[in-house]
Amino acid sequence: MTGAGGGALLVVGDVVTDVVARHRGPLATGTDTAASIRTVPGGAGANVACWAAYQGCRDVVLLGRVGVDSARWHEEELVRCGVRPRLVVDAEAPTGAVICLVDAGAGGERTFLADGGASVRVGPEDWSPALLDGVGLLHLSGYLCFSATGRELVSAAVADARARGVPVSLDPASTGFLRELGVERFLALVDGVDVLVPSRDEAVLLSGEPGAEGAAAKLSGRFPVVVVKAGAAGACVARGGVVRERVGAAAGVVVRDSTGAGDAFTGTVLAARLRGAGWRESVDEGCRAGAVAVGVVGGRPPGRSTGPA
Repeated sequence: MTGAGGGALLVVGDVVTDVVARHRGPLATGTDTAASIRTVPGGAGANVACWAAYQGCRDVVLLGRVGVDSARWHEEELVRCGVRPRLVVDAEAPTGAVICLVDAGAGGERTFLADGGASVRVGPEDWSPALLDGVGLLHLSGYLCFSATGRELVSAAVADARARGVPVSLDPASTGFLRELGVERFLALVDGVDVLVPSRDEAVLLSGEPGAEGAAAKLSGRFPVVVVKAGAAGACVARGGVVRERVGAAAGVVVRDSTGAGDAFTGTVLAARLRGAGWRESVDEGCRAGAVAVGVVGGRPPGRSTGPA
């Protein structure tokens, strides 16, 4: 993936409804715990697309699957963010939902309870090579890899992108689901991806190396470019088995909700690369976007989402 820039960004991934519950301290088992609760649009794929548009990417398209129950709301929210939605409306499954438990007393650390709903039913029948027309970069949400139909879509999309010379990036998405799927199975599935964008924990799991830089270096022996997100420790970029760039995180960050911070980073990096920025500049912008994201409840850019219809 070069920094030549140009073309649209096509994101394929999950669109879900997030129910964010911010509490302070341990949950009180068997009784009530006071919390501030909001319902907001989410999904890793959708969040990445919205942040890319927020950062100036002029043409962002999102392919995903939603239920009839909230299709209009999600479409309106994506358009509000500057994204062109290509949502497949599933008549049999509701829109996916995630309950995000955010501990405000532990730096905004979050735990997810996920019901994939319609998002895990996205499949090859929803894909068409024509979606790549005018596309400069294809980004795949790793959540696609955790359902049988999603895996079929990933294989088809990667093959078609390679045939057209369109670079592909992918965010592994979830250490829990990666363990269930199996590391080697995942790595075989995403063979052919040009840019892997894992979190530190995902990179460590996929590489078997104990630290972010060692994990990035090892994985870059398998993928042309590996960008590891390390939260408060910043990020690094590895190519050809060597860490080439190290970028520190923004200072003085106040964390309200860490949900979607990684998506903000990824969307921003992709937008920067499409306009022709180098890796250091792109990752620096990504770290700054992550710092903004943790100050916002939910995973979308500030001021870009409303409550449910």
